Amino acid sequence: MDELIEEAARIILGSKLTLALTGAGISVESGIPDFRSRGGLWDRFDPEEYGTIYAFRKDPEKVWKMLKEMEDTLDRARPNEAHVGLAELESMGLLQCVSTQNVDNLHQEAGSRDVIEYHGNSRSLTCLWCNRKHDYKEKKGEYPPRCTCGKILKPDVIFFGETIPFEAMERSSQLASTCQALLIVGTSALVSPFNILPRQAKQAGAKIIEINLERTVLTDHITDIFLQGKASEKVSQVVSAVKELRGL
Repeated sequence: MDELIEEAARIILGSKLTLALTGAGISVESGIPDFRSRGGLWDRFDPEEYGTIYAFRKDPEKVWKMLKEMEDTLDRARPNEAHVGLAELESMGLLQCVSTQNVDNLHQEAGSRDVIEYHGNSRSLTCLWCNRKHDYKEKKGEYPPRCTCGKILKPDVIFFGETIPFEAMERSSQLASTCQALLIVGTSALVSPFNILPRQAKQAGAKIIEINLERTVLTDHITDIFLQGKASEKVSQVVSAVKELRGL
């Protein structure tokens, strides 16, 4: 067993409260490019034109040209081994919660039950005018999707210019401040205020396990164990090590 993998597994086994923070990197292997990467949404759609709440209110039909492409990509995506591995850790009682920046619903599809959606979820829609909610499946194939009141619906994702849901921010902060182990998977933690969470955990004395393809701003200053590689591969290795150490 790889020494770092074993050390990470022992930290998780010894922790009374473990939190996972995930970002775009965990879903890349599911076929969802990072919005900020080359070929990602923001490479083809100017976020000032398409990604702000002001742009949506001004011209929702235009913004739905970008949202349709995003929805088509999400519809094709399926959970990968990293999502499944985190769900397994939860089912073993070794992971209390996942706080994710992603809006793809893949953690839930993989079996995770306690997921904080920091930036919302694309699988539901809300009317900004009458506040009615709709499941996206009800409106499948309707572009732009309209509410029963006739107005264009907005997906329940956080646009630039919108505030993070208070409950998501508050609960993530509370868990980060009390966890004994923190798993960081597929996020460089550059986006505020999500990037505050690893520092909160570190200040509280948590052991930080980071899984990323490349080193990040966290690696040299926050991280205790850096597992460099694909999320699916490294999470699977950690889960296998946990099972082996448990005698499963």
